Amino acid sequence: MSFVLDLIAQYGYIALYILLALGIVGIPVPDEILLTFVGYLSSLGIFDYPTAVAVSLLGAMTGMVFSYWAGRKLGKPVLRKYGKWVKLTPRRLRKAERWFRRYGPWTISFGYFIPGIRHLTCYLSGVSGMNQRKYLAFAGFGALFWCLFFITLGYFVGTRFDFTP
Repeated sequence: MSFVLDLIAQYGYIALYILLALGIVGIPVPDEILLTFVGYLSSLGIFDYPTAVAVSLLGAMTGMVFSYWAGRKLGKPVLRKYGKWVKLTPRRLRKAERWFRRYGPWTISFGYFIPGIRHLTCYLSGVSGMNQRKYLAFAGFGALFWCLFFITLGYFVGTRFDFTP
């Protein structure tokens, strides 16, 4: 964790963008803590609040678009070949796709607040063949709300916590 905070402190917005993009793809990055720390740094004047929100949103959207296209291009062939190892039979895959077509857009938007779910929804959107514009609209809404929530939390509450390792 301190490594991530050190990267943010040293490289600023570039590290924020890259870490969030990697975190959404599935690399284990503590996204919520990262965003809260960025909010804290914004309250100190180290980061500009609107710029921090914009860079966070762009980083999250980059990771989401990459995950969506990975799911779209690689998802079904990989799931058909290796799905049996995680008990994902073709029947279960069809059932999951039907469920995702019905509830997927809202799961994408609000799944950000559930670690693990936000990573899967991006891939599943691509696997299920969700329309790209629809995906971007719901994903963008969720990403904006998620970034705003945690950066604002860090901005107003962060001064009450000691982030030093």
